[in-house]
Amino acid sequence: MTRHISSLTYFIFSLFVAITALSVGAFEEAETIHLTQGVGIDRVERSGRTALRTDPVEYQIVTGSWSAPKEGDVLITGATDGPTWQKTEADDDGWFQGPGRRRGYISINVTSDRDRMMLLNGVGHSMVYVNQVPHMGDVYAYGYSFLPVRLNKGDNEFLFQCSRGRLKASLVEPVVPAQLNDRDMTLPDLVVGEAVDAWGAIIVIQPMRKQMRGLFIRASLEQGGSTLTPVSPIQPMSAAKVPFRIMSDAPITTGKQKLNIELLIESDNGLSRRDSTELTLDVREPTQSSKRTFISEIDGSVQYYAVQPANPLPGHWRNPALVLSLHGASVEAINQANAYSNKTWAHIVAPTNRRPFGFDWEDWGRMDALEVLGVAKQKLHTDPSRIYLTGHSMGGHGTWQVGVHYADQFAAIAPSAGWISFTSYIGRGNDSPKSEIEQLLQRSANASDTLAMKHNYAQQGIYILHGGADDNVPATQAQTMVEELSEFHHDFVYHEEPGKGHWWDISDEPGADCVDWPPMFDFFARHALPAIDQIRRVSFTTVNPGVSARNHWAAIYSQEQMLKPSSIDSQVDPYKRRFVGETQNVSRLSLDVSVLPLSEPLMIALDQQEITDIQWPWSKVVNLEKHNGQWAVVDPFSKAEKGPHRYGPFKQAFRNQMVFVYGTHGSADENTWAFNKARFDAEQFWYRGNASVPIVGDFEFDPADYPDRNVILYGNATSNMAWRKLLKECPVQVKRGSVTIGSKEIQGSDLACLFIYPRADSDLASVAVVSGSGVGGMKLTDRCPYFVSGVGYPDVTVLTPDYLIDGAEGIAAAGFFDASLSIPPPIMSVYGCLSRPHLTEIP
Repeated sequence: MTRHISSLTYFIFSLFVAITALSVGAFEEAETIHLTQGVGIDRVERSGRTALRTDPVEYQIVTGSWSAPKEGDVLITGATDGPTWQKTEADDDGWFQGPGRRRGYISINVTSDRDRMMLLNGVGHSMVYVNQVPHMGDVYAYGYSFLPVRLNKGDNEFLFQCSRGRLKASLVEPVVPAQLNDRDMTLPDLVVGEAVDAWGAIIVIQPMRKQMRGLFIRASLEQGGSTLTPVSPIQPMSAAKVPFRIMSDAPITTGKQKLNIELLIESDNGLSRRDSTELTLDVREPTQSSKRTFISEIDGSVQYYAVQPANPLPGHWRNPALVLSLHGASVEAINQANAYSNKTWAHIVAPTNRRPFGFDWEDWGRMDALEVLGVAKQKLHTDPSRIYLTGHSMGGHGTWQVGVHYADQFAAIAPSAGWISFTSYIGRGNDSPKSEIEQLLQRSANASDTLAMKHNYAQQGIYILHGGADDNVPATQAQTMVEELSEFHHDFVYHEEPGKGHWWDISDEPGADCVDWPPMFDFFARHALPAIDQIRRVSFTTVNPGVSARNHWAAIYSQEQMLKPSSIDSQVDPYKRRFVGETQNVSRLSLDVSVLPLSEPLMIALDQQEITDIQWPWSKVVNLEKHNGQWAVVDPFSKAEKGPHRYGPFKQAFRNQMVFVYGTHGSADENTWAFNKARFDAEQFWYRGNASVPIVGDFEFDPADYPDRNVILYGNATSNMAWRKLLKECPVQVKRGSVTIGSKEIQGSDLACLFIYPRADSDLASVAVVSGSGVGGMKLTDRCPYFVSGVGYPDVTVLTPDYLIDGAEGIAAAGFFDASLSIPPPIMSVYGCLSRPHLTEIP
């Protein structure tokens, strides 16, 4: 069953202990092997919120020089000998207490008397290699992952990479060929008096060595009928979170409702049951908080948000306001909603960030917040002029982040105990990049740079709340923002509660004051969003139009220098029928002229250049492009080129209901890697983002089956036959022995390559490639941290194994495509690294 963590439980250690104390329930009935002895080594990996990372252990795995260590072995770390592997053991409760737990590794040997499949349940590690095959970890110690792994007859190495100080692991024999894991479910609450039409999701474990088809989930409510939902094919030795529908025409009455879930498989004799589980759904009164589920457009998964509904006074009903509230680290969305009392005039809506830790309200967490905002506005019929944003701790950071990117969507924002950015709060690890490649990497993550866009806040009222004695997020974070805002903002309040820590409540009224602060809600009540025709001036900055492009009637479509801050400061005069303004680092923009009177010509003055006698467009949009420093009105921008719909960089590919396609036409080692890496990425995105991503082989991939969806290819032009269907004309080509970028060729069989490019058969979708020029290069992509918030990769990145020893000096190439998707210097530069001085021009 899903677990709800108290909103008071902000301290990670307390959460860690509480969750990891869980038993494994039904899995206890199977044979279990507890992993209790091994060798460990501390402080090996060096990384942070950056794409730059070093790790001599991974280097040896990538280069093929790794062998399972023994006690007393010395780890070679470049030119000098490193630390020594030491014996480590688990205590009576199964937790390892010795070396390897702090940014290190624990290697454990498991001897098997036969080839067999087992389920790995590890807790506390970042990831694990099982006989050098990567699998996701459980770094936050949720305790719900049971992953199919293969044991060979004889010795098997389990190499756990750890970072947070604890590890506990066991192997459980599968009970049936396919089984349910109800430890990680996404479920709705039911509401008294309402019929049921909702979605849920549950893990299906598939430990067999062949793809499993013909599966169904049957969900049967105690009060109502059964619903049968087909399950997409599940790849061999995989665990997938699958959606299922819950329906009942009968209105729900009070009390809890039992829900029976059955896993069925189709055969010649009809449907037969493989596994089942029974649980209880909460039933809530219409005035109580509840969880609502929906299908995400990001990846087709089932997500939930929580609502603390408005409770209007009799005779005072009007469309309620909406307060979007972002939770802190470790907090479930339902508990965030429960930290508020009912309001007479506003719904409190709490999105999930995809998980209690999730993405720090950046990347897919930011997308989740916007997606929930759109769903909630439609479902709850809220007043479009009264939309507000708040959040606590990590959610306070999310308030700063979401508020600065989408300033025109919130009448006021209110961060509580919020940190500003990764750089200001925990340090990014690469705050002062030196080389051009380091600068490109940092630009790829510029959407995290809150202060780079700070002037957007001038459009909103801001209420800043912080405890004066906060030892988790220091009040200096709020004080810094006060200093920054004081330079230009005229509508903000800062309240620092003396002597209070991170979470505090000083009133006997319902709700916790550190989030449900009455003066803050009074501040909200005095602010409203203006209509678009009431806005005379737009002053807006973005660092990536693919994240945030539009502000009221102006939209930045593309940039002169990719992912550097771009801005427009423009004023409209309806009666003079003109726009006048200035831009910085903008190459294309559009203006919505519906704010002007109809039909007559208009004038636009940009950067002291006037364009007169512009005919009123019936599309209501004027598009402008700068060429050689001169602005001109142009036809609508081509969807085939860069734009807000698909702008990059690399991480932007993991949305738009993407599908993972692994190559099967390479060597045996290449094909094995492609499948294992696609499965590893699906596992990671499930763990971090509650995601559900289909995995298909290139032999069964037909682009027509996935129209307008993003595609992630695993393999290269030689090994993945889908490459020719999607990337035949791409200026970046990866094949055995080389990577080609435009007219440059980088030679070597150990190059890794990540890139994103528009999908040729779609005006909306992109293709991303996780690739290598050989098996060594392919393995080098295994642990690139592109699912970690705050980490960025450009449109194109080429790595060598030296990257794991020398950092940026091991990056062979990095850069961005321009708006037309060519690669002219200096926007895309190719650099030789220490071992690759022989870049060659292609005739």
